[in-house]
Amino acid sequence: MSISAEEYARRRRQLMRMAGEDAVLLVAAAPERVRNADANWPYRQDSDLHYLSGFPEPEAVLALLPGRRHGEAVLFCRERDEEHERWHGESIGTDRAVSGYGMDDAFPIDDIDDILPGMIEGRARVYCHFGREPEFDARLLGWMRRLRQLRGGGVVPKEFVSLGHLLHDLRLYKSRGELKLMRDSAAIAAKAHLAAMRAAVAGRHEYEVEAEILRVMRGHGAVPAFPPIVAGGTNACVMHYTANRAPLRDGDLLLVDAGAEVDCYASDITRTFPVGGRYTREQRALYEVVLAAQLAAIDEVLPGRAFNAAHEAAVRVIAEGLCALGLIKGGADDAIAEGSYKRFFPSKTGHWLGLDVHDVGDYRVDGEPRLLEPGMVVTVEPGIYVPPGDFSVDARWRGLGIRIEDDVAVTREGHEVLTCDVPKDAEEIEAVLAGR
Repeated sequence: MSISAEEYARRRRQLMRMAGEDAVLLVAAAPERVRNADANWPYRQDSDLHYLSGFPEPEAVLALLPGRRHGEAVLFCRERDEEHERWHGESIGTDRAVSGYGMDDAFPIDDIDDILPGMIEGRARVYCHFGREPEFDARLLGWMRRLRQLRGGGVVPKEFVSLGHLLHDLRLYKSRGELKLMRDSAAIAAKAHLAAMRAAVAGRHEYEVEAEILRVMRGHGAVPAFPPIVAGGTNACVMHYTANRAPLRDGDLLLVDAGAEVDCYASDITRTFPVGGRYTREQRALYEVVLAAQLAAIDEVLPGRAFNAAHEAAVRVIAEGLCALGLIKGGADDAIAEGSYKRFFPSKTGHWLGLDVHDVGDYRVDGEPRLLEPGMVVTVEPGIYVPPGDFSVDARWRGLGIRIEDDVAVTREGHEVLTCDVPKDAEEIEAVLAGR
């Protein structure tokens, strides 16, 4: 495992200290998802269960029981079964859950209805993700009913508390091991983006570029962190475009938003480059505005700065650029005050990154923007998107969509751009394209 068993155990202990000895914490594995008929989607573990255990299989429940004499970390999981393994491969089983994953105790998942209610008995609070998976919710309520029937209701937990209230604040701060995985993920994603640039020539299709991205990621042992966006021409103005079917045309820009996932940790990179190899005058003008906005935003990713400072810096540069190019009438102050820049920059500038692409963690604390601290990782991704049907602007600007995105870790001294291996200076990009 890339994260040590000791680190997983430390995370569990810290979470239990926060919850208190009168609590029980329950985390269920992600269910297997059916794609169609008898074919499942590739399995991906629930991020919270992975964070606390590294256990990769479905049909598992982690119970954390602070102060339990016979062991605080208990995993219910599939028992090894020769017939099941013949069809689906080797299972971990209860013995290896203890020896290989640091659990204090482990029981077959088929026995959870008989064992877990007794472990919950006498505890005041249950921390869980109530409302996320209806099947697990129903099972949990069934355990509560059983306790009330057997014991008269006097020892049943009286309170259900959102597990995310405690756990997701821990996940916001990345350890050295986590940052190493995120650097690995970023390095693989960077190779995939460079391959995409080499593959994106006129006459090919968006899906052929996507295929190159997936080939490189899988070739380096990673999987895509999300379905890649490969958006040529006006498709780049669709924020979450995923069809990836259109032909690539000379003269168009191609926006590629793709990230890799390594041991469940994600990267997220966007680059926008000319299919023909050189930016047109208008494309270059808008591109330089977005790049300047991104660099100004990255400068604000510092310990002690508010999370939204990067967005405000990007908004200022983009508003000034749009006004200078004539896409917005008047000055930047009015464009910001009135929000008219949002016609072309409707999104925020970034989000937390980690086990989830849009990772957990509050953006505001006590009503104020959260201050950045070492160990946090954010994306920085300003963009300009001129809708093709916006007849309020000159035709030469219509249908241009440009986004530049990097992953930035907050350090004690400042920040580290994890995704710097992908060029973003316009001349550097054109040099890469010239070598195709």
